[in-house]
Amino acid sequence: MVLGLGTGSTAKHAVDRIADLLHQGKLKNIIGIPTSKKTHQQAVSLGIPLSDLDSHPIVDLAIDGADEVDSNLNLVKGRGGSLLREKMIESACKKFIVIVDESKLVPHVGASGAMPVEVVPFCWKFTQDKLQSLFDYAGCVAKLRSNNGGEDGEIFVTDNGNYIVDLFFKKDVGDLKIASDAILRLAGVVEHGMFLDMATTVIVAGELGITIKNK
Repeated sequence: MVLGLGTGSTAKHAVDRIADLLHQGKLKNIIGIPTSKKTHQQAVSLGIPLSDLDSHPIVDLAIDGADEVDSNLNLVKGRGGSLLREKMIESACKKFIVIVDESKLVPHVGASGAMPVEVVPFCWKFTQDKLQSLFDYAGCVAKLRSNNGGEDGEIFVTDNGNYIVDLFFKKDVGDLKIASDAILRLAGVVEHGMFLDMATTVIVAGELGITIKNK
């Protein structure tokens, strides 16, 4: 079985558990494809056999967290900075399971914070301004991500050597497919953090227990 290994606090526990089951002999013939350098390092340290999409273009299952989940199981991911590799691997999955707590449930995409967009470093401000103008109607404010969160901080660089522009919306952006297409048409944009119609199952942990939402 080929597993997509997610990135972030929730996914870290899943990777730890996969390694435990592997070493106990309860999981066999497992190959992991990590979604970030950090997860790659974790998996190597735990002895999980690894590969990539070039060798294994079809992934049986991915387990990851999310920053936001709407009522249609659309996601926002990438506030940790790994959105491109996450999307490449998780879009190749037969099954994509997302694990979140109930604080991540939102009425619409962008309701709780940033929607990240990965951009090339060349003329990043030009791209940032274009992104902000694109969603003027939603009161968008676009900000280049820094390592310390401040405007004078060192620029955050992704595993792919790119920058991230975080989009903050005051209103619902509306049709997500239209928004997605508009972002991806901009020269300088690599990928965005909206994961539309990708999750097959979302597991939500709440005060009253676990809720499972299936596509």
